[in-house]
Amino acid sequence: MSQHRRKHSRHRRLVVAAAIAGTVALGTGLGVWASTGGGGSSGGSTPQALPSEAGSVASPTRTAGKPSPPPSPSRTYPLSTAPRTIPAVRAHTPARGPGWHPARGSRVVVSDPELADEGKLIAGELGLSYGGERDDVRAGDVRLALSGGEGGNPESYTMTVRGGRVVISGPGEAGVFYGTRTLKQEVRGAGGAPEGVVRDEPAKPVRGFMLDMARKPYTVGWIEDRIRELGDLKYNELGLHFSDDQGFRIESGSHPEIVSKEHLSKAQVKQIVQLAESRHITIVPEIDSPGHLGAVIAAHPDLKLVSARGNTARGAVDISKDQAARIVDDLLDEYAGVFPGGKWNLGGDEYQALMAKDPAASYPQLAAAARDAYGPSGTIADLATGWLNDRADTVRAHDRTIRAWNDGFYKGTSVKAAGDLQVAYWTGKEIGARQPEEYLSAGRKVINYNDNFLYYVLGQPNQFFYPTGQRIYEQWTPRVLRGTQPVPARYDGQILGGTFAVWGDFPNAQTQDQVAAGIRMPLRATVQKLWNPGRPALSWAEFTALATKLG
Repeated sequence: MSQHRRKHSRHRRLVVAAAIAGTVALGTGLGVWASTGGGGSSGGSTPQALPSEAGSVASPTRTAGKPSPPPSPSRTYPLSTAPRTIPAVRAHTPARGPGWHPARGSRVVVSDPELADEGKLIAGELGLSYGGERDDVRAGDVRLALSGGEGGNPESYTMTVRGGRVVISGPGEAGVFYGTRTLKQEVRGAGGAPEGVVRDEPAKPVRGFMLDMARKPYTVGWIEDRIRELGDLKYNELGLHFSDDQGFRIESGSHPEIVSKEHLSKAQVKQIVQLAESRHITIVPEIDSPGHLGAVIAAHPDLKLVSARGNTARGAVDISKDQAARIVDDLLDEYAGVFPGGKWNLGGDEYQALMAKDPAASYPQLAAAARDAYGPSGTIADLATGWLNDRADTVRAHDRTIRAWNDGFYKGTSVKAAGDLQVAYWTGKEIGARQPEEYLSAGRKVINYNDNFLYYVLGQPNQFFYPTGQRIYEQWTPRVLRGTQPVPARYDGQILGGTFAVWGDFPNAQTQDQVAAGIRMPLRATVQKLWNPGRPALSWAEFTALATKLG
């Protein structure tokens, strides 16, 4: 056979194969994208042909002696796959189509003026123009919309990719924002969003990161970088522990004498708060008391707690003295105006008087004050619980939801901690440690700070070890409140979520850049399990590779 005839025969086989392939695609209902001269691409972006589809163009046929117009090139698409994001989306309905890719001329438009900030942010991040509030939506656009009315989870969202457009909708601004985070990650990781519908919401309403900036100061820029990182990962809380024995790190008008030399101004804090709000992150301030007040005591030595033997309890104020309560209330009132979010941590942990073998014998002045306040059977634990309740009253007047560390709740007291106090459960190491079930069975809401998994303590003192993302990813869930064993499933609804915490016990053990690098994967693992506590679809190696890809 001549070379010419071999080429001609091969050409005919290719044409027939292409024609059959096109007929099968149409007959089986596969989605088909067609264009003439590339004009059918969505959003001005031409979808990439699958390798097996390249060159599949049928040859012209003749009808009544006249050539028919050549058919448009066609491409068939497989069912899409779910976006690959951190945290992973909860549900994705696949579809056939080219998906969406950012392209020249693509816009971000919003249905409501309340979404302007979210719209401008994602437009800038993806290099798109911001079209403002508009009803007209054209190919290539990303539309943000409030929908679903009242009653829906405000952190839920739906992302629909169809017809060359993306529509992100939800009942609240936070949910729409999280939808833009999914879109941003997909563009970064895959160049665009897959065809289909994402329906997503978090399993837990509290997804937090806490920073001890009292013992180790951090720059404004570092904190702002963490806020951006947290926002992209769909965290919604940033705890700031800014008062402790080693320092008081925010400017004060009511008590400037207690402020450390290295501190943030209120203007800087306002800048941080505004950035956090733009990412739907609530800042949870903490002025820990009646322990961990060393910076206050340094300026007011008359308030220090002294034992019967003349020993000073580090960081503890003498709660039998009215002046101690007045100063702490001054600060709580002042910073309620600095941090407008609806949450507050009162601390309440590690009060040295109650860590003594015999508190009443060691601190007779506290025992006497307890009897004066609560009768002959009053105890120092009653007095400390009353202190916590009084501080809760001060903060509650500012319309805040209040939490305290679990070892600030004392067992067997005649005075009970306020019923609305949430438990920040961090340890079972304290004297008289109580199991998490004791708080849960009493009906309290609990936030998981499990120090076995979620504590990053600089210098690794007291058998603390830097947590690994892999251990969190593979072994921890929000129900694992203490140690490594989960509480019964019936309590799951009372566990509001969890918080990964950085503590500065040895502040010079790491630089702030080393801290950022050290917590990178633990933060990602933690939010994955807070968004969806079930077993992740990806292995740890796959999860790590995805995190590297997404940046």
